[in-house]
Amino acid sequence: MLSRKLFQKPRNDLEQYERALKEPDPSVPDEMCLSCPQCRSILFVSELSEQLGVCPKCGHLFRMNARQRLGMIADEGSFLEHDSSLHAHNALDFPGYDSKLHHAALASKEQEGVICGECTIGGFVCCLFVMEPNFMMGSMGSAVGEKITRLFEFATEQHLPVVGYTVSGGARMQEGILSLMQMAKTSGAVKRHSDAGNLYLTVLTDPTTGGVIASPFVQMSQQFQKNANLIWYEIYGIVKDNCTEPVGDDLNDAMERLLRSRKG
Repeated sequence: MLSRKLFQKPRNDLEQYERALKEPDPSVPDEMCLSCPQCRSILFVSELSEQLGVCPKCGHLFRMNARQRLGMIADEGSFLEHDSSLHAHNALDFPGYDSKLHHAALASKEQEGVICGECTIGGFVCCLFVMEPNFMMGSMGSAVGEKITRLFEFATEQHLPVVGYTVSGGARMQEGILSLMQMAKTSGAVKRHSDAGNLYLTVLTDPTTGGVIASPFVQMSQQFQKNANLIWYEIYGIVKDNCTEPVGDDLNDAMERLLRSRKG
């Protein structure tokens, strides 16, 4: 007898992606292979790991968990995790939340939706946080906000840069107003870190849909970009004053053309 699901189309791209990962070729063991959701090729897990999560057939970028991303970013053996035991509690007695936390911990093998710590990247010491998409979609709860805030406070005290990888669906609705309060707390910590003259970089990865996670970091990144643009124009003016021929008003590749025509 034919199943109704045989003719059921995915409701959206995300569902189609999840279905492709959950329904690999039945002739191949699950732990050995994955099916690419874009080209449907069967790939060995070891091969995909060597390609850093990029399908060698079509170039599709596979999603990865926090530990996999840490292994790609931090220098080998350099990562020291902070506040690993800090995790959420059902402070509002939200129905079913305890069960969701339990299953999220089993699915992700993590205690919370973010991993924070310090490491070296290319030999440079920095602080690093990476969201865990398999723990309730990396949603911002009170524990997640507290871990990120503590990391920024530590980075401010130690005068260290911060690199953050956001993978989040936004606020954790099971914590209500406690979740929304984390936006103010993390934004304040980021602002104090920036005011102290420290650098931080934010990498928005797929999928990041939550304003509660993204907005404080994006806002600070935009300010950093504005400052970088101001510095660029100052350098542009200095180089332009030392050129032997006019460049015009077209700023595309302007710096390269200016340097090629500089005096002397």
